[in-house]
Amino acid sequence: MKNFESKFVDYARLIVEVGVNVQKGEPLVISSPIEGADFVREMAKIAYEKGVIDVYVNWTDDILTRLKYENAPLSVFENFPKWKADALEDYAKKGAGFIYISAEDPQLLSGIDTNKIAAFNKSSGIALKEYRNYTMNDINSWCVVSIPSKNWAMRVFPELEEQTAMEKLWEAIFEATRMNTDDPVSAWRDHLNNLEKKVSYLNEKKFKSLHYYSSNGTDLNVELPDGHIWAGGGGNNSKGDYFVANMPTEEVFTMPHKFGVNGVVFSSKPLNYGGNLIDEFKLVFENGKVIDFDAVKGKDLLEELLSMDEGAKYLGEVALVPYSSPIEKAGILFLNTLFDENASCHFALGKAYPINIEGGANMKNEDFSEFGVNDSIAHEDFMIGTRDLKIVGTTSEDIDIVIFKDGEWTI
Repeated sequence: MKNFESKFVDYARLIVEVGVNVQKGEPLVISSPIEGADFVREMAKIAYEKGVIDVYVNWTDDILTRLKYENAPLSVFENFPKWKADALEDYAKKGAGFIYISAEDPQLLSGIDTNKIAAFNKSSGIALKEYRNYTMNDINSWCVVSIPSKNWAMRVFPELEEQTAMEKLWEAIFEATRMNTDDPVSAWRDHLNNLEKKVSYLNEKKFKSLHYYSSNGTDLNVELPDGHIWAGGGGNNSKGDYFVANMPTEEVFTMPHKFGVNGVVFSSKPLNYGGNLIDEFKLVFENGKVIDFDAVKGKDLLEELLSMDEGAKYLGEVALVPYSSPIEKAGILFLNTLFDENASCHFALGKAYPINIEGGANMKNEDFSEFGVNDSIAHEDFMIGTRDLKIVGTTSEDIDIVIFKDGEWTI
């Protein structure tokens, strides 16, 4: 049995060598909470051993972030610093790999003026749009991962002492990322192969629509655009280097037709958005657009999200995850989208990944709508998977195939 220190180092190595798979001669950019300094140093050490030429770190701190939202005027949040956007774009142009550590307190901005939250989300979305084209088009390698932070751990395990909660969250992360296996790299290789089999099947069938049914009231028909492409597990960047964008990852995903979503869908897990939770919400779609919505908690934030721009009212991603995923089996509500989206079928409001349609990487933004591709400065995943979810795919020959029943794959 490996001890904590061994798994700590192996996890850092897995992220650098398999996740982002940064290559000799390339820079690496890491975005991390300051609590993760020891882990970032370990990843940097491994990256330099691989021949990385520069490791640049964007540090964040929940306490400073909260202080800023409590004290800075609205105008500060309406103007995202250009130098920050320029720095990321500059590294992207140099071929950098990007690692994002997701570990913020899910309730970080509870009680904060939602106008400030909305202003920051919009200004950052606009300022970072060019930079995000490098990751959303898989031009550069990128990987989103998590490590525990004290406040996050206490939100997940409020009944425990802080140190015990941290240890338990570390163990949950290790389990979800296959670090508890004898050979994590081999385990990941087998897992990615299984996801690729699902991807191949879905791409062969070329479904024209998916219909979702659930006892919670979900009854949604989602059309898929001509030339859509399913993806999942890992992929190749523009240099041909294989990387895994999410660790953990249990999903296969594609894009819906921007104007082809009709019906109602209910959330199955809380959405951590902007340091707050939106929970027990529903969205009503007509011709792709959200025409009505409600939420038991965070309705004002949901309205802010939907109002970010016109594209935020449309879907950009449809993702399939079995209810029996290892993350769901853990029985933990992580309150972190990276984990919760990989425990549940989900959609995303906002921008579609151009990689999910033939020729998408070379499409001009003004041509997106013509091909049914949604564009937005937003991209927010929300979970809809339930134990009794049924999904029926309809082929171009109008043949119906049940691909999910009782929340599980049937293929």
